[in-house]
Amino acid sequence: MRPISFKTETTKGTARTGILSTPHGDIQTPAFVPVGTKAGVKGILPEQLLSLGAQVVLANTYHLYLQPGESTVKDGGGLGNFMGWSGPTMTDSGGFQVFSLGAAFGRTITKIAKGEEDTVTQGVSVFDEEVQSQHGQLAVIDEQGVTFTSHLDGSLHRFTPERSVEIQHSLGADMFFAFDECTSPTEPYAYQKEAMERTHKWAERSLKAHRQNLEANRKQGIFGIVQGGRYEDLRTESAKEIASMDFDGFGIGGSFSKEDMMGALQAAVQHLPKEKPRHFLGIGEPGDLLLGIAEGMDTFDCVAATRLGRHGTIYTKRGPIHLKTEKYKSEHEPLDTETIIPGTEGFSRAYVSHLLRSGEMLGQIIASLHNLGFIIRLVDEARAALHAGNFDEYRRDFVYTYYGRTL
Repeated sequence: MRPISFKTETTKGTARTGILSTPHGDIQTPAFVPVGTKAGVKGILPEQLLSLGAQVVLANTYHLYLQPGESTVKDGGGLGNFMGWSGPTMTDSGGFQVFSLGAAFGRTITKIAKGEEDTVTQGVSVFDEEVQSQHGQLAVIDEQGVTFTSHLDGSLHRFTPERSVEIQHSLGADMFFAFDECTSPTEPYAYQKEAMERTHKWAERSLKAHRQNLEANRKQGIFGIVQGGRYEDLRTESAKEIASMDFDGFGIGGSFSKEDMMGALQAAVQHLPKEKPRHFLGIGEPGDLLLGIAEGMDTFDCVAATRLGRHGTIYTKRGPIHLKTEKYKSEHEPLDTETIIPGTEGFSRAYVSHLLRSGEMLGQIIASLHNLGFIIRLVDEARAALHAGNFDEYRRDFVYTYYGRTL
């Protein structure tokens, strides 16, 4: 008996709802997964996550390995107990940090190359700020793994597929990802193919390392990751290869442009087993979430909601707004009159703008809470629309209201 299982409930074309069962509870899908990089969602308490409707939390293997160390988390009862969260948990593999420490170090590059509509970030990268440090750049990739320097003190470290799995066994999340190489969206075809083939080899080694640990195999599920950049033929090849392996679920890695996202996603999803869950890594822009749901993805994670909130941008049904700008200093209406998030009631745009402009931590917390609640509710409403049979209309109306355009 595997520790996780997936059951489809309703379908609408390629979109679907389901139940992802884990050792720490069921997840109603599609679902958004808040990111608690260092075993904590920035500015949000575990009980607040519950009030927002969060069902599962994802933490970062690279960061927890460096600080406080996987043994500390293990001795604390595993990720969930350590952070005071009783629900399901996930960890990534550290592969994206290899990407951010290497080719993309110090540059405002995300997993998804931005289109013209992506003004929401106000120049904010979705990379962890901690990765961009004064210690210089080093991430040397070879066929066996990656050698890199710590952003904390410049010390030298090495990840292999086996080491990544070993760390994630100690962290003890219900679900974790095989070690992969996440490339920049701007990398040429030849390198995307090389990185994809390396990811396939690392996937085999990650899976073998997991299955050999009988105790972990009973408690944790492992997901393989599809790569291939923006190229549909590579995505197809990668999906077929990863799907042929005995993973418990599958992740779609980033590394494509906005224009290529749908094609790359469609090329991958059609070759993945329908009876297993699919996770879209690093996806948090509202329109991208609805696109992912339409194309059959089940879960999503991204740091953008809290990252943007800390920098003063909030989501509203009419599109994102940046509260630090002058016009919001005297707007005494709610943050979003159409979406009131638990824990933010009674706070006006003018008040939160004042806090943000003054550098007060409370402003960042309120904005982060609002954004995370907005995104979780968006996905929850999409799931309800799928159950009701009107997802296409829901998505069309949201996109028109939020972006001011039709699908």
